[in-house]
Amino acid sequence: MKVILLSDLRQAGKRGEVVSVKPGFARNYLLPKKLATPATPGNLKWFEEQRSKIDARHAAERNAAAEIAAELASIKLEVAKRAGENETLYGSVTSAEIEEALAARGVTVDRRSIDLGGGIKTLGEHVVRIDLHSEVIAEVELTVVPET
Repeated sequence: MKVILLSDLRQAGKRGEVVSVKPGFARNYLLPKKLATPATPGNLKWFEEQRSKIDARHAAERNAAAEIAAELASIKLEVAKRAGENETLYGSVTSAEIEEALAARGVTVDRRSIDLGGGIKTLGEHVVRIDLHSEVIAEVELTVVPET
């Protein structure tokens, strides 16, 4: 099924591209979330007319994400977790815990945008990547300390 992407998607393509995707992916994910529209001649014409509005909206979203990224660059988080003798954690640090720690600092971030890169399962310092926008990625320093 051919669709016009209304948003940048890491797995599908960039905004404005006409891409071919599986019908189920389009019907169940892209279309209901308004991330794409079917690639009909009328929709292609509509998209070209709306491109300047869409570009302005994405620029505003990118600028807001850049401001949050600048704020996150100066934050160092500390999370206390139970650990074994070999400095391995019982469980792992979750994105929800990082979201809570950031909320305590006054920064609101969606937990789904936090990339733990395979999980944090040891004590020490780690770098956590946060995808704020398709063009803006922030990194936060996280220190995992043993719980007392």
